[in-house]
Order: sequence, then C-alpha cells, then structure tokens
Amino acid sequence: MKNVKTLLLAVLAIWIPVLLGACSSNTASGEEQIVIQTNGDEEAVMAMKNALKEAGYEGKYVLQSLGTSELGGKLIAEGDQVEADIVTMSSYFLESAQTKHSMFIPLTFSSVPLETTADFYSPILAITGSIFVNTEVLKQKGLDMPESIKDLTAKEYEGLIAIPNIMDSSTGWLLIQAILSEYGEEEGKAILKGLIKNSGPHLESSGSGPIKKVQAGEAAAGFGLRHQAVEAKESGVPIEFIDPAEGNFSLTESLAVVKKDSDKTKLAMEMAEVIIKDAREELIKHYPVALYEGEKVAEKNKPAHPKNFEAPLTVELLQKHQDIFNSSK
Repeated sequence: MKNVKTLLLAVLAIWIPVLLGACSSNTASGEEQIVIQTNGDEEAVMAMKNALKEAGYEGKYVLQSLGTSELGGKLIAEGDQVEADIVTMSSYFLESAQTKHSMFIPLTFSSVPLETTADFYSPILAITGSIFVNTEVLKQKGLDMPESIKDLTAKEYEGLIAIPNIMDSSTGWLLIQAILSEYGEEEGKAILKGLIKNSGPHLESSGSGPIKKVQAGEAAAGFGLRHQAVEAKESGVPIEFIDPAEGNFSLTESLAVVKKDSDKTKLAMEMAEVIIKDAREELIKHYPVALYEGEKVAEKNKPAHPKNFEAPLTVELLQKHQDIFNSSK
C-alpha cells in the first residue's frame, strides 16, 4: 500500500504542473485572442480569414460561425457580455441589439458606404432574393416558366418547389417581405399557405437549401439567393433565374465591435478595419452587390426589380413576419 501511495504521489507531482501549465496557456491564449462571431456562410468566413492572414493576424483570433437566429438571440439576451469582440451579423439585428443594450462602440476608422449607416457598424456584404428554376425539370413536368412568386402556388407545382424557412434563414425573410409588400397581410397569408403546401419536403432551413434542391432536380423551382443562381447558370447547370414581379428584396450584413476592455478593443478595431477594407474585394465576388463608393458589379448581377420594405427592418418586425408565416401553415 505504501508503495502504491508513493507511486501515485510521484505521478501527481509530475502531471499537476503540466496540467496547470496547459490551463494557464489556454487561458492566456484566450485572453490574447479576439473572438469573432458571424452568421456569414462559408464564402464570407473564408474572405475574412484570408484578409486577416494577409494582414498578419493569423493565430490572434478565433472565428465562430453561428446561425442567424442563434447569434441574434445571443446579442439580444447577453448584450456586451457576449463572448464576441467583433460581430458580423444582419444589420437589423445589430441595430436592435444596440437599441436594447448600447453594446457596440463607434468605429474609429472611416469607410464610405453608399447608404448612410449608424456610426457603430459598417456593411460587409448584401444578399438579394430571386426565383430560379431547373429548366430540364420544368420541361419534363410540362410546367410554365414562373414570372412571380405567386405563380409558384399553382397546383401543378405541388411538391416541386423549394423555399427557405423564415424561422431558420434570413433568406426566408426576403421571400416574406416580397409577398407582404406586394399583396398585404390577408392575401399574403393565402399565398404563403400555397407556397408551404407546394414545398412539401422542400421547406429548407438554410438560404442555400433551395438552390441545392433545384440543381439536383429534386425540385423544379425555388426561391433563394440570386447570386447562387447566377453562379449555377454560369457553371453550365440547367438553371435559370427570374427576378419576380413582386420585387428583389435585399438584406445587408454588417460588422460591429463590442464594448470590451481597452486593450482588446484596440486590437479588435484593427482587425475590424482589415475585414472592412481588405476583405471586400473577395466578398463582392461571392455577393455581387455594391456597398461602397467605387464598387461595380456586372449587369448579370443587377436585379431587375430592386425594392426595399416600406417599414424599417427590426427584430420586432421579423418576429411579426415569422408569426404570419407560422399562421399560414
């Protein structure tokens, strides 16, 4: 027994300092690293990482990808106690979080966006909605080319359309905005009911879900991100995109710096400037919407019917539109 105790003490004497050192190292690393939380998809994350690497910040940050609803919920619930030092998020969520918590600080670097924004955030990308179809499936099924979102509620499209769910996806809100703006709440609910019925198993939890289903031929038509349909067509896939009669609505995602201690805030602000100024060249290739003076996009990437919702976009408005969507099921 005595020998066993002696052996255990010897082992502990060796490993306790090692474990404590590891914990200390991890803590120190965590204190030094900037935490970036984003709702951006893979292309956006890669553009930010590339810009930060080029600027010499590799290893000095941790980038965490979260869903829009998850990250938005954290901002609204936690305020400046959120783990993040930098947030890239749908602009309306940033504005609502700032109104509730005053959790972001004014940006100390200059940028010249095309549209005036609050001083605590700057846009990094924008997404635009449209209809798209698989022309081969359309032909096989004998379906007419849709010209509007309402056209997708026709009986012949039952089980053959893919749409994003507003409960999970910001892209789903682009769909709801177009419907409610054009038809109002009463008729809009009827159209939503038809869309939900016709989508069947293709009510998608991500903005990229519909284009994947349409490309695979599992659905004949869908609603989703316009730039993805343009890219698919360019790659030779039998995809055609249609700017709906109801309009092409857009959402902007922006960057903000969270109030933290001064040392971390200074480093976070430096990284934020790099993302805004150096990542745009790559971002605009994936999200071809001009946001800053001097930026240009090809004609193919300009929607035919750009529109903005008549009311300011807020978390409260999103919740109202989610309720309308759920009541239409």
